[in-house]
Amino acid sequence: MKPKSEWRILVVDDEPANVRFLERLLEYDGYSDLIVATSGSAALGLALGNQPDLILLDLHMPEVDGYEVLDILRSSAGSNVYLPILVFTADVTVQARKRALQLGASDFLTKPGDAQEILLRVRNFLMIRDLHQQLSDRNSNLEQLVSLRTRELEDSQIEIVERLAQAGERRDDMTGEHTFRVSRLSAQIGAAIGMSDRDVKLLKLSSRLHDIGKIGLPDSILLKPGKLTRSEFLEMQLHCLIGAQILAEGRTPLLKMAERIARSHHEKFDGTGYPDGLAGEQIPVEARVVAIADVYDALTNTRPYKPAWTHDDAMAEISNQRGLHFDPLMVDAFFAIMSRPENAQFSTND
Repeated sequence: MKPKSEWRILVVDDEPANVRFLERLLEYDGYSDLIVATSGSAALGLALGNQPDLILLDLHMPEVDGYEVLDILRSSAGSNVYLPILVFTADVTVQARKRALQLGASDFLTKPGDAQEILLRVRNFLMIRDLHQQLSDRNSNLEQLVSLRTRELEDSQIEIVERLAQAGERRDDMTGEHTFRVSRLSAQIGAAIGMSDRDVKLLKLSSRLHDIGKIGLPDSILLKPGKLTRSEFLEMQLHCLIGAQILAEGRTPLLKMAERIARSHHEKFDGTGYPDGLAGEQIPVEARVVAIADVYDALTNTRPYKPAWTHDDAMAEISNQRGLHFDPLMVDAFFAIMSRPENAQFSTND
């Protein structure tokens, strides 16, 4: 506990004799940082501007009385701030005591008061304030530590996801940029349809794992330069289930969303997609978002089995698939996004 001279005490009383008594008593006991107010309005200004550690408050004063001071100070104080207010009054009625305590008085002393009792009450309340301050400081330090650890955990999650996405991507895209482009477009679509900032952030990261299941497919299928046979196409479809299995039973919102995307990003709005034949809003919303971003990027970039389409041709195809392959809401949001000046680069591959 800090020295008595470092505690700031506000004495409030409209009677000069009472003020002098308390000042001398407190100074005699070692308290030197004293503030004096002889009216309720002055007390409020000093209390709000000087941050006292304890207030000795008279109740009956002209204009703004001690009850109003109590009410205003308790209403303006933060929930995590402990400010002891010791009422010191000649009013010994039960009603005065109850009202003062109801308004937030820490304790109640009657004038003229016993000097030793006053000093003991002051010391005890300052000890309690000191403990509250220590606890507040520890909580603040703990919050900072938790925040730091949370950021470190988030950074490590991001790094792991990015490296895992790159590992899976290099099976059929040596540039490793497909998942990055899909995640960027997915985040823009998610924001455009009203997803929360938190979910958009998760979507941007988790969508990078949409094709992680391809690490379980052979190169003869992934890198085949021509059209897949029916049996090969059925095997290709397994990458959705493989990806979901890899990401299954994740405990974080990130991995749970990534699992839903990996499993369902090839479902179609009309129910003709795979692997589960889901339709409409049965398809997780994040998977409906990624479906458009994935198809657009696949169409406009060279793949082993096809050349790149032009931007206009890809946009026309997505428009034609509105309500069939794609959720109309997502298509409308996607077209709105592509009309923005900052996305003009997507049309430069024509």
